[in-house]
Amino acid sequence: MFWAMFAVALGFAGLAVLAVFAVRVFVEAQRLGRQVAESARRVDRAAQDLERAAVSAARAADTL
Repeated sequence: MFWAMFAVALGFAGLAVLAVFAVRVFVEAQRLGRQVAESARRVDRAAQDLERAAVSAARAADTL
Protein backbone atom coordinates (compact mmCIF):
# COMPACT_ATOMS: atom_id res chain seq x y z
CA MET A 1 0.00 0.00 0.00
CA PHE A 2 2.92 2.31 0.71
CA TRP A 3 4.20 2.10 -2.87
CA ALA A 4 0.79 2.94 -4.31
CA MET A 5 0.48 6.03 -2.11
CA PHE A 6 4.06 6.99 -2.97
CA ALA A 7 3.35 6.65 -6.70
CA VAL A 8 0.21 8.79 -6.41
CA ALA A 9 2.09 11.46 -4.45
CA LEU A 10 4.93 11.42 -6.97
CA GLY A 11 2.46 11.73 -9.84
CA PHE A 12 0.75 14.67 -8.15
CA ALA A 13 4.11 16.38 -7.56
CA GLY A 14 5.02 15.86 -11.22
CA LEU A 15 1.75 17.41 -12.35
CA ALA A 16 2.28 20.34 -10.01
CA VAL A 17 5.73 20.98 -11.50
CA LEU A 18 4.31 20.79 -15.02
CA ALA A 19 1.55 23.23 -14.06
CA VAL A 20 4.10 25.72 -12.72
CA PHE A 21 6.09 25.50 -15.94
CA ALA A 22 2.92 25.89 -18.01
CA VAL A 23 2.01 29.08 -16.14
CA ARG A 24 5.53 30.45 -16.62
CA VAL A 25 5.42 29.70 -20.36
CA PHE A 26 2.00 31.36 -20.63
CA VAL A 27 3.20 34.51 -18.85
CA GLU A 28 6.33 34.74 -20.98
CA ALA A 29 4.31 34.21 -24.17
CA GLN A 30 2.03 37.08 -23.19
CA ARG A 31 5.03 39.29 -22.47
CA LEU A 32 6.57 38.39 -25.83
CA GLY A 33 3.28 39.17 -27.56
CA ARG A 34 3.18 42.61 -25.96
CA GLN A 35 6.77 43.28 -27.03
CA VAL A 36 6.02 42.20 -30.60
CA ALA A 37 2.96 44.46 -30.71
CA GLU A 38 4.96 47.41 -29.39
CA SER A 39 7.72 46.76 -31.94
CA ALA A 40 5.15 46.61 -34.74
CA ARG A 41 3.73 49.97 -33.63
CA ARG A 42 7.22 51.48 -33.58
CA VAL A 43 8.02 50.11 -37.05
CA ASP A 44 4.73 51.47 -38.37
CA ARG A 45 5.46 54.87 -36.87
CA ALA A 46 8.96 54.88 -38.41
CA ALA A 47 7.53 53.88 -41.80
CA GLN A 48 5.08 56.78 -41.63
CA ASP A 49 7.88 59.19 -40.72
CA LEU A 50 9.97 57.87 -43.60
CA GLU A 51 7.07 58.26 -46.00
CA ARG A 52 6.52 61.87 -44.91
CA ALA A 53 10.23 62.59 -45.30
CA ALA A 54 10.22 61.04 -48.79
CA VAL A 55 7.26 63.19 -49.84
CA SER A 56 8.96 66.27 -48.46
CA ALA A 57 12.21 65.40 -50.27
CA ALA A 58 10.32 64.81 -53.52
CA ARG A 59 8.64 68.20 -53.24
CA ALA A 60 11.97 69.87 -52.54
CA ALA A 61 13.52 68.13 -55.58
CA ASP A 62 10.64 69.30 -57.80
CA THR A 63 11.19 72.94 -56.87
CA LEU A 64 14.85 72.86 -57.90
